Amino acid sequence: MTGTRLAVWGDPIAHSKSPDLHAAAYRVLGMDWEYGRRQVTADGFAGALRGLDDSWRGLSLTMPLKEEAFRAAETRDAHAELTGAVNTLLLGDAPAGFNTDVGGIVDALAEAGVTEAGTVRILGAGATAASALVAASELGATRVVVHARRPERAAGLVALGARIDVVVEAQPLDGPTASADLTIATLPSGTALPVDTSTALAASGGALFDAAYAPWPSALAAHWGDGTVISGLGMLLHQAVRQIRIFHHGDPRIELPDEDSVVAAMRAAL
Repeated sequence: MTGTRLAVWGDPIAHSKSPDLHAAAYRVLGMDWEYGRRQVTADGFAGALRGLDDSWRGLSLTMPLKEEAFRAAETRDAHAELTGAVNTLLLGDAPAGFNTDVGGIVDALAEAGVTEAGTVRILGAGATAASALVAASELGATRVVVHARRPERAAGLVALGARIDVVVEAQPLDGPTASADLTIATLPSGTALPVDTSTALAASGGALFDAAYAPWPSALAAHWGDGTVISGLGMLLHQAVRQIRIFHHGDPRIELPDEDSVVAAMRAAL
């Protein structure tokens, strides 16, 4: 593959930090690659993808394009197959799809000292919740309680849990709060839960990993008291590291040359 052009697509996309993260990494790696951004809607994705020529190497995908990218990929890694979401496309004759969000969550938690959790609580039932559930499984979780505004939306997560040997229970956001080792919040940025709901979640929720990072602290993080609180910036950083591995050599599990320096430069760009 000789393409040198890359970009992040989504809608909206102006807020994305991905161009800064990737540019910092490619400078350290000595790669003369171009990484931009483009606003692409779900309806416009297929046409935009068809319009790319051989100068393109890959794409990062954010909402609402992860399901569209899943359908466009001719091959997919295990995390993509489980979650039904692709956030990375390696282009070429047969586009390959990857989900680096799962690994990004696991890596961010490990960096904060959280390497195992038997019982996990997930807030929200959208696309990121599926990645959070698979990440929880990789941390050793056997039981996950999903709190969602509409618990019926968690049906897909219950089914996914059965595939990966995790018992998943759905509750409303203000439902009973059993004790958990870890809470993973996948609610949209800016979500403010009622104070009594946030307080109840914090009282028995263990460490909080909040996928949101702007504004920070999130309303939920501000109510978490003295417990461990981990910003979604760690996920953003580490999922991007795995993307760059894919764009560099095709495998998210194999480290980059001098990866510590690459990660340090990316962290400085956040």
